[in-house]
Amino acid sequence: MKIARNVKEALLWKKVNDEGTVQCRLCRRYCIIKPSKYGACGVRKNVGGVLYTMVYGLLTAVNLDPIEKKPLTHFMPGASALSISTVGCNFFCQFCQNWEISQSRLEEGLYGSYHEPEEIVRLAKYYEADAISYTYNEPTIFYEYMMDVARLAKREGIANTIVTNGYMSDEAIQEMDGLLDAATVDFKGGGNKDFYRKYMGVPNPDEIFSTLQAYKEKKVFIEITNLVVPKIGDFEEDVKKLAKWIVENLGPETPFHLLRFHPDYKLTWIPATPVSTLEKLANIARNEGLKHVYIGNVWGHPLESTYCPKCGRVVIKRTGFYIYEYNLDEQGRCIYCGYKLNVVPRRKMRWAQSSSS
Repeated sequence: MKIARNVKEALLWKKVNDEGTVQCRLCRRYCIIKPSKYGACGVRKNVGGVLYTMVYGLLTAVNLDPIEKKPLTHFMPGASALSISTVGCNFFCQFCQNWEISQSRLEEGLYGSYHEPEEIVRLAKYYEADAISYTYNEPTIFYEYMMDVARLAKREGIANTIVTNGYMSDEAIQEMDGLLDAATVDFKGGGNKDFYRKYMGVPNPDEIFSTLQAYKEKKVFIEITNLVVPKIGDFEEDVKKLAKWIVENLGPETPFHLLRFHPDYKLTWIPATPVSTLEKLANIARNEGLKHVYIGNVWGHPLESTYCPKCGRVVIKRTGFYIYEYNLDEQGRCIYCGYKLNVVPRRKMRWAQSSSS
């Protein structure tokens, strides 16, 4: 029987019993999957007692993005990232902005355009991308493909970045050791457990903190986002608790992005987040000791820019994804006072309107 190119035996799984049941070891759900059934992500299937990924190289998007879109504001600011995705996700967020691909399940139809890993790296080189970003849907669920692309990218001096919900298993993180350069880890609702269970179908968000600690151990550059959903996921105490954990475990210069919610998918009845709410939560995060707090999805807001923690001057001025001023030297130091920021300096400024460095 001929197997489609997008069907590959999965990594990180084990047999559970003699009846052909297997356990996926890729994310922290550790799904127990019976023969002919799928895992929670909807793209990993038990076929005759062997676990397969059904979306290897089957891409739903191949786009050249500013790295700020991830968002990564301190990792090579102004750089470009070739961004790729498949269908499926291991979360069930009722407010997902990319639900057409993330919440697609194989039973509803598998789709995408097949690309060999070598093709993605060739495209990245052709467009002079500084990084490849695994994004739009949860990249953990196309792990095998991500690994193969990442290995090739590393050989070509191209950075690998991931935009993730933080549910990757320790085993999966270990296998990626040395391949992953930066991660944007997305919280929603301040990491509130009830919010995750009710609106995202996730049993325990505490697992995300274990992922963050594992990334830190592997020296992956980390930025944190938190989607602020009005009425049900905008509690001050949750943001305060999250900010405090970041300061104590990742460091006060870890970039922290408070993202504005827009009604979508199953939560269209909730309005967009008031900017005043985001500003109030930003003050709370700063009071907990975070030095780089951003407001996202509000173009033109002053907290899109990066400020020097020592002298308070604007060191990277942004509007949306575009950079208008860049006031850091090649080592990431403020040109006004010499303070060294937690910034991986740019290689080239692809998404800048002007530069003053």
